[in-house]
Amino acid sequence: MQTIQANNYPVHFNEKGYEALNSHLKATKYSNLFIITDSNTNDYCLHKFLPYLETDLTIEIIEFEAGEINKNIDTCIEVWKVLTELGADRKSLVINLGGGVVTDLGGFVASTFKRGVDFVNIPTTLLSMVDASVGGKTGVDLGNLKNQIGVINVPIMVLIDTQYLETVPQNEMRSGLAEMLKHGLIFDKNYWEQFLDLNSIDFTDLDELIHRSVAIKNEIVMQDPTEKNIRKALNFGHTLGHAIEGYFLENTTKTTLLHGEAIAIGMILESYISWHKNLISEAEYHQIKSTIKSIYDDITFEENDIQPILDLLIHDKKNEFGTIQFALIEGIGAIKINQLVDNELIIKAFQDYKS
Repeated sequence: MQTIQANNYPVHFNEKGYEALNSHLKATKYSNLFIITDSNTNDYCLHKFLPYLETDLTIEIIEFEAGEINKNIDTCIEVWKVLTELGADRKSLVINLGGGVVTDLGGFVASTFKRGVDFVNIPTTLLSMVDASVGGKTGVDLGNLKNQIGVINVPIMVLIDTQYLETVPQNEMRSGLAEMLKHGLIFDKNYWEQFLDLNSIDFTDLDELIHRSVAIKNEIVMQDPTEKNIRKALNFGHTLGHAIEGYFLENTTKTTLLHGEAIAIGMILESYISWHKNLISEAEYHQIKSTIKSIYDDITFEENDIQPILDLLIHDKKNEFGTIQFALIEGIGAIKINQLVDNELIIKAFQDYKS
């Protein structure tokens, strides 16, 4: 499968990725090598990855407990301490082997340790393959506020190997699928239409679907690496989705949502808003709503849930001068950024979601 050239780094697929990594290790004089994993990828993926490595470097494994709840600065401090204790220096290489939590946190750790060391990302979940693999965003959450602390800094390379998906549960696969749906809705109507009937999809072609999703995100990011303009399109579904995800994460009476589960709700809500701002037709809205609801379980929102979710919107990273800005779809396959939306319309979107 053809390598995708991202912003100053390549995204390799399957066997080609390991060949590229080993060539890079031979050509570059690193002092040592650190592999950052979480408890899941340490158990299920590390033993698949290590045999591919061809190096005489000392390899150290740094593991932290899996889960979004551990994507915070406290975990970073522990990893920085371990790197220091194990003798990491500016010539060390960090390999992040895991899902989006690992690549986000590991990329941030590498980008800030001794003012930056080289790192490679090897995403092991569908979500991290189609989303975290491109764009150079690294970082951690601040309490229940998603990705509030971080930097944009690109890896040396990204390796996408779909064999790791054999270890991923179905709910995690659906979580990743949400970002693929988003890529179709904001950029490629034909790609979106491939998902209208999941029963008709030949998932033996999953590699091709992933490759197209990565290519779509990369095409957008290449135009706007630091998210000053069109890259905001990638936040469709995320303004409300992140607020919902954060609210459910901190609320002990709620079942924590996976990222893609929250984004799926966010895409329905923001499609409703797009319809009521005359950016899409009613038919397009109902197609989006019915398609997404056919894939994801309905989530119950009580009346007293809505205001706390609205309160979290003020912390969204797209906001400027205290104004909440949405990226909305303008017809399926196109986007309109920097859209202002009042709370009354957001509340109506929640009401419609529940109907």
